[in-house]
Amino acid sequence: MENQSLAQSIAMKRRSFLLGASGALGLAFTKTAWAQTSGGAGGTLRVAITKPAGDLNPHKFAGLWAAQDLMFEPLMNYGPGGEILPCLASAWSLEDGGKTLKLTLREDVVFQDGTPFDASAVKWNFERWIGLDSTSWMNSSRLFKSLDVVDDHHVTLHFNEPPLGLLQELTYIRPVRFLSPKSVAADGAYVAPVGTGPWKQTSASESGSVLERFDAYWGEKPGFATLELKVLPDSRSRMAALRAGDIDLIGGAYVSPLTATEAETLKSAGVDVAIKPGTTTLVLGFNPDHVAALKDPLVRKAINVGIDRAAISQVLYRGYADVAANLFATGVPMSGTRYDVPAIDAQAARDLLDKAGWTGDGIRIKDGVPLAMEIIVSEEQIPGSRSVAEVLQSEFRDIGIDLSIRSVDHASRHSDIPARKYDLAFFLTYDAPYDPFGSVVGMFLSTYDNGVDGKLFMDADHLDPLVTAAMSASEADMKSSLQTVYDWLHENAAIAPLLYVPSIWAHSKRVTGFQGPATEYDLPYEHITLAE
Repeated sequence: MENQSLAQSIAMKRRSFLLGASGALGLAFTKTAWAQTSGGAGGTLRVAITKPAGDLNPHKFAGLWAAQDLMFEPLMNYGPGGEILPCLASAWSLEDGGKTLKLTLREDVVFQDGTPFDASAVKWNFERWIGLDSTSWMNSSRLFKSLDVVDDHHVTLHFNEPPLGLLQELTYIRPVRFLSPKSVAADGAYVAPVGTGPWKQTSASESGSVLERFDAYWGEKPGFATLELKVLPDSRSRMAALRAGDIDLIGGAYVSPLTATEAETLKSAGVDVAIKPGTTTLVLGFNPDHVAALKDPLVRKAINVGIDRAAISQVLYRGYADVAANLFATGVPMSGTRYDVPAIDAQAARDLLDKAGWTGDGIRIKDGVPLAMEIIVSEEQIPGSRSVAEVLQSEFRDIGIDLSIRSVDHASRHSDIPARKYDLAFFLTYDAPYDPFGSVVGMFLSTYDNGVDGKLFMDADHLDPLVTAAMSASEADMKSSLQTVYDWLHENAAIAPLLYVPSIWAHSKRVTGFQGPATEYDLPYEHITLAE
């Protein structure tokens, strides 16, 4: 099923990130060590990372996303707002109702070992992942039929069905990017990270990696000669190093996460902080299968209007997060018509509960049963979520709902959420470039088990047909089909979108021209120039 494979895509993404993160080493990176590796500050951008770059084979799922992105390029790039931009493919066309993709390859491109990038290199790379069971979570792989080399700079891909989100899949950091065919052993085993990208790796260890500018790069070359990735697992060490001038850049969800509170601390110390709207949404999810009261849309609507989203933004993100009413932020393609964000209205919430038959002073009762619920929180998943739950606990009590809080570690959350052992829980959408398709399928289609991520809401009779119709819609009808899903979720108060998580970065005074990345998987070096 097309929709099933998309959810698998996201589950694989989450699992691979968590496995990589679990390998982060608690290494101390001293000022002396930096001095030994920096090779002079003028032409070197020094970036903090939380773990070693690891295995950078672009066809596997082990290495640091941002490091792979520096060396390996896709056919298309994912741009701001989801715009699909040319990269190693200079042009393309979808034909036969989306079942045929014709590619024109960029000319005069070489890999970092001098090997030409051409149709034969494209074919060789595709054969390392497309159509294999291990990558069947991607539509492009599961539905792959054949590949034709037309000439040195033209390739045609054929699919058994139109792959949903095909062009977005071809922007992923792995497994779709291109490795030099000469960078493997005689048996085809990966040997070294050699791509067509603007950076080539010169050294790597558990303490960090050094990359040098690839001067034969086909595109715009970086404005500095060296990029150093320095392993600093502890956020306090990263902040101290940035303030001391020992590193130049920290931030991003998967590079070296920076909380809003930490960002405020850095700003107070005179450090430059860049905060912009992100493409991940924090959502309160309901589980009607675990507490009967949540089966009633009136109860869910009461909760929606009983929440002070601005207060939650302040608790989690110092007010930097925009409050939400939609499943997706405007930076996600096809994110839908904008709904009004519900202002907190305790009296309106009480009226809705009265209408639903939950009455009485204090904690409300119906048929002799008190209106009680439990929310599960994990500080490892969302730092500060316990404090948010306490805000909700107070707001719920004000409208007559008894909310208890159960704190769990990340592993327990990953066990309880897919097993549906919760009443309420916080969820994060899957982020660009995986949305909107990934979250719509993975979080709402009841027929698919999406692993540890769990479901935001399920209604097999009413919601499943809408999701299925959206996933099988033509390109011309996709936007309206997705809107039908969004409208159903909104009208039934099936979820409570809370905030759009901001993208947060901080940089030293040496850095000018910084611009936030299109996705949290990228390392935003492109516009940077360095002062001596």
